[in-house]
Amino acid sequence: MSEGGSKPKPKISASRRLFLKTKLLKKAMTLLENDIQMKKEERERVLSERVPQLQLSSLSLQDLQNFCKELHQKIDVVDEERYDVNSKVSKCSIEIQDLSQKIFELKGKMKRPALKRVRVSADAMLGALLGSRVKESVDFKAALKTVKKEEEKKEEVTDWRKNVDAMSGMDGRKKMFNAGQ
Repeated sequence: MSEGGSKPKPKISASRRLFLKTKLLKKAMTLLENDIQMKKEERERVLSERVPQLQLSSLSLQDLQNFCKELHQKIDVVDEERYDVNSKVSKCSIEIQDLSQKIFELKGKMKRPALKRVRVSADAMLGALLGSRVKESVDFKAALKTVKKEEEKKEEVTDWRKNVDAMSGMDGRKKMFNAGQ
């Protein structure tokens, strides 16, 4: 029986393939080492051209101080340029991200995932929203203001005639006057 669905037999033997892989890796390693060496030599050459050797032994103290001040001024200028370039690069990268997002949205291939209902406690939700800024758990129930219902004052139901009798005369008016104060 013939095996029609099986993989075709490779034309190169496994040992030959391994030998070629090792040769390619060795060649790549030598090329990489040569490239690193060339970059190192190029860097040293450029530095020797741009930065001449310093002759500090023949300078006086005042000349050394002036030289240091000049170096600080040059460093400040270079630092300002670096900051400007860095801010331009960050601004351009943000703009690139925004434009790529707009392109992605215009293509219309954005699929919304099916949302699942997840039960999350208040502490876990705050942890997810605020990250590690919330260290202690927040107890919402303890923070709620408690309101106690005041019981309605019930007046005692008494015989009104006794009340009228008690309030009659000067004694009753004196009691009402004292109660008002």
